[in-house]
Amino acid sequence: MPFDYTLDFHTVDFRQHPELYRVGRGEQGVLLVQPYKGEILPHWRFKDAAAATASSEAIWGLFEAYLKADDFVGADMARKFLQMGFTRARRYANHRGGKKYDGPVPADKKGQSGAHGRAELPRTAAPDPDKVAAAEIFGRQWDAAKAHPEYVRQKDAFIARYGK
Repeated sequence: MPFDYTLDFHTVDFRQHPELYRVGRGEQGVLLVQPYKGEILPHWRFKDAAAATASSEAIWGLFEAYLKADDFVGADMARKFLQMGFTRARRYANHRGGKKYDGPVPADKKGQSGAHGRAELPRTAAPDPDKVAAAEIFGRQWDAAKAHPEYVRQKDAFIARYGK
């Protein structure tokens, strides 16, 4: 099922109402789903390898704690933050200032992935090595999270129970 952007994310507590959560694709909802956004976001940093290491380790600790508490939504949100660490670090490595597309996102397309008809800006001639290293660190943690046996088990159980 696609991510439901029609929910009132300012009032829904997804720990209390996991049935409203949808795994979605990729990073969908990563900056919306509370209380997890508030718990994970303060740890998320990717400016260089040192920041990415500290950040990914902190987020991994939350990921494991959510799994131990049988809180799949929290674990999936931590996985999304690890993924976002990878994708944002790569974006900043390849595009000065992190801006990948020309022009603003059309109002009717906000919150959706993809370029939405905007032109991709040219990549820098030489990727920023600090951001490349940060992306690699987050990428390894993201891969480990996706393959973690308990995460896979809880994800399958969540989808079987809620169909999303």
